[in-house]
Amino acid sequence: MQAVVFRDPDTRVEVVDADLAAPKAGEVRVKIAAAGVCHSDLHVKRGEWDAPAPMVMGHEGSGVVTELGEGVTSLAVGDHVVLSWVPPCGECRYCLQGHEARCQKVVEVNNAHGSLFDGTSRLSNAETGEPLHHYLSVSSFAEEVVVPVSGAIKVRDDAPLDVIAVVGCAVATGVGAVLNTAAVEPGSTVAVIGCGGVGLNVVQGAKLAGAERIIAIDVVPEKTAMALQFGATDRIDASQRDAVEQLFELVPDGVDYAFDAIGRTSTTEQSIRMLGLGGAAVIVGLPPTGAKASFEPLVLAEADQRILGSNYGSVRPSIDIPALVDRYMDGQLKLDPLISGRRPLAEAAEALDDLEAGGVLRTLLIP
Repeated sequence: MQAVVFRDPDTRVEVVDADLAAPKAGEVRVKIAAAGVCHSDLHVKRGEWDAPAPMVMGHEGSGVVTELGEGVTSLAVGDHVVLSWVPPCGECRYCLQGHEARCQKVVEVNNAHGSLFDGTSRLSNAETGEPLHHYLSVSSFAEEVVVPVSGAIKVRDDAPLDVIAVVGCAVATGVGAVLNTAAVEPGSTVAVIGCGGVGLNVVQGAKLAGAERIIAIDVVPEKTAMALQFGATDRIDASQRDAVEQLFELVPDGVDYAFDAIGRTSTTEQSIRMLGLGGAAVIVGLPPTGAKASFEPLVLAEADQRILGSNYGSVRPSIDIPALVDRYMDGQLKLDPLISGRRPLAEAAEALDDLEAGGVLRTLLIP
């Protein structure tokens, strides 16, 4: 099959012929219908995160189950699935507590080694036999994948696979940060810094939660304009002057929740400064490894404020992903406007370039 391989930040990603071994016990093979290109992929491409290489890229995707490993009974060949980049092990203390997005085994085995649960890869270079690592247990920039069964989430068959691919990362992360991590209450005031693929889902998550005011903030006016379509009530052009000053002009007491959907040091610090009494800053966007932000602990304590980290929207994949697909099909969530375009797998490098240039929300790679 064809697969997109990352080697190092100085080498352009390339499409290679790869071999995919059969699924082992507790795994399934999935034919990819669509794979989303995410900012997390840019972090890898730039060398800003530690990632085992060479590696088949991609962590957002959808497809159809084509083969079952030994012992798999929860899925059948032909099932439509959305891929989860946290396939819960179901055994660690976090999974047993219902906090599946924190799965300890995924962090310590799959992500650390670029492998599946047994510590090995199903991927190799077809010409040289060189082992290839998995990315976040998915590696969706390929024609097919082998993933743990807990990472292939069955969804309804009538949902378009070339749209719902974005549920696996952008939608789950953004909406989940609002509904799960922050548990935003009806009537709240919410600020969203960054109106890209994840940020727009934070906006529509806040709308689902019943927030009274949703303030969209970005340096690109077209993105805040789009945020109005997703449920924002106000917009701030951060390219003109300080976003925090502009926010306090709109909400003099500060907001109840400020979501940093970018993950830069500056935007994290802004999100904390935007809070009112009892407010919570929610860090959704992921910064480069080693980045550090600062805040005044005294102010935070005296104002009874919180800083929350949100990994994967604190989702329970088997429950939340099908529910999000249902919300889309029922008209409660907008997904189609998130998709800026579709490219063949062979144009993965160009799709990453488009995202880096800032002109797109989500490009889907269609094998």
